[in-house]
Amino acid sequence: MLSVSNLSVQFGKRVLFDEVNTTFTQGNCYGIIGANGAGKSTFLKILSRKSDPTSGHVHLEPGKRMSVLEQNHNLYNNHTVLETVLKGNQPLYDVKAEMDALYEDYKDENADRIGELQVTFEEMNGWNAESDAASLLSNLGIPADLHYTLMKDIDGKQKVRVLLAQALFGNPDVLIMDEPTNDLDYETISWLEHFLANYDNTVIVVSHDRHFLDAVCTHISDIDFGKINHFSGNYSFWYESSQLAARQRSQQNKKAEEKKKELQEFIMRFSANVAKSKQATSRKKMIDKLNIEEIKPSSRRYPAIIFEREREAGDQILNIEKLEATIEGETLFKNIDLNLNRGEKVIVFSRDSRATTAFYEIINGKQQAASGKYQWGITTNQSYLPLDNAAFFEEDLALVDWLRQYAKTEEEREEVHIRGFLGKMLFSGEEALKTARVLSGGEKVRCMLSRMMMMRANVLMLDEPTNHLDLESITAFNNSLKNFKGTILFTTHDHEFSQTVGNRVVELTPNGVIDSYLTFDEYMSDPKIKEQRDKMYSVKA
Repeated sequence: MLSVSNLSVQFGKRVLFDEVNTTFTQGNCYGIIGANGAGKSTFLKILSRKSDPTSGHVHLEPGKRMSVLEQNHNLYNNHTVLETVLKGNQPLYDVKAEMDALYEDYKDENADRIGELQVTFEEMNGWNAESDAASLLSNLGIPADLHYTLMKDIDGKQKVRVLLAQALFGNPDVLIMDEPTNDLDYETISWLEHFLANYDNTVIVVSHDRHFLDAVCTHISDIDFGKINHFSGNYSFWYESSQLAARQRSQQNKKAEEKKKELQEFIMRFSANVAKSKQATSRKKMIDKLNIEEIKPSSRRYPAIIFEREREAGDQILNIEKLEATIEGETLFKNIDLNLNRGEKVIVFSRDSRATTAFYEIINGKQQAASGKYQWGITTNQSYLPLDNAAFFEEDLALVDWLRQYAKTEEEREEVHIRGFLGKMLFSGEEALKTARVLSGGEKVRCMLSRMMMMRANVLMLDEPTNHLDLESITAFNNSLKNFKGTILFTTHDHEFSQTVGNRVVELTPNGVIDSYLTFDEYMSDPKIKEQRDKMYSVKA
């Protein structure tokens, strides 16, 4: 279907890909993974012919059509929403445009050409194109009254959905998507997961959303050491099997037969879990074909994120009464009454991300509430990871000096101690002397996590903590929070975080709070809660 031969990419002295040869076959969904800077997005651009390799070739089977999720959200500003989706199948759109132009200025000498175009249009299922496009848009939450609106006149999140509909339109033979879940809400991501899990053609996707990769992928394509290797199964299988293989490699005295048996049992256990999954589809039967020889240890480096507590908190953690927040006269939330208990891990949720950020800023004393009050328990000490961390990185300090600012004792200020925290977050050797101001987004978050670890708080507050992090850091972070014995309030678009860490859901709405001890999946799928949620957002505050 789609193949790459002898592909190399080099920027100056840096070799990104070295003589890569690989094939993407019909009916499979490939999740492209790799450390930050490994070349995931570059590889997708080369596959979609938006960028040229240094050497080598990309070959798409003749007669097959490729579709790419557009990253430039303003590219179609002067087109209507429906027209933008139709342009997802450019050959069909071109035939329609030529037909429309000939009909608009009809002449007898054009009759034969119009007839030819009509035949071609019918063969392309063109007469159903607009209704198919409209159906896609509706499934993605774009109402019919916006279908003839110009793209420049809809908001950014709606644009993302329209461009997603464009990529999916017309059943492309190869579908390429770079971070398709960005800026999508839970319901839209769930719809997309279901759509792709049952998609018959080839999908190639880059995503940091592990739940999404697990739901849709038949293969994980790992970029490592300038090569790309395909592994059967989804992300969880790749991660767990690579960790198992790494442990086995370190067990020098273990017999080969014992290792093989352990791997076989792992595959059987994983396959059984998938078969029982609510999301099991025919795609997941690919796991039955897993090959033990495919399982290899990964060279990935995972940060050591370990949150320790200076002391254990008492029973009373946080009490909130009638809390309200507004912005420019608009109510973000009101009538928030909460009592937080020790050990709870609360998913703070809202359809409006401004509401959750305002909530954290208020209970951390960074913003004034419109009304209401809150009180922390006297035995608590809190650590907060804000959505925007720019204010922490305004000075030209080396990382060791940056982190030293947050040390509490002379012992903690010692360089060996500071470097220990930074080393856990993969800033070792010369990396620890980098200037804080010039760090990447992911590096800044890892620094903020070092700061939080040093504070040894018994209450953690996290506003979109996975933003900018790679899969390795997200996975390590997730595991750390599952093991943390203290109390957590967190907001995230990472489904796996919510489902595996949270044991309580608190949803902030303009008309009050919804407070539930269901798991995140149970909460989002409960019909009574959905009815309550819709009502609390639709009623005017």
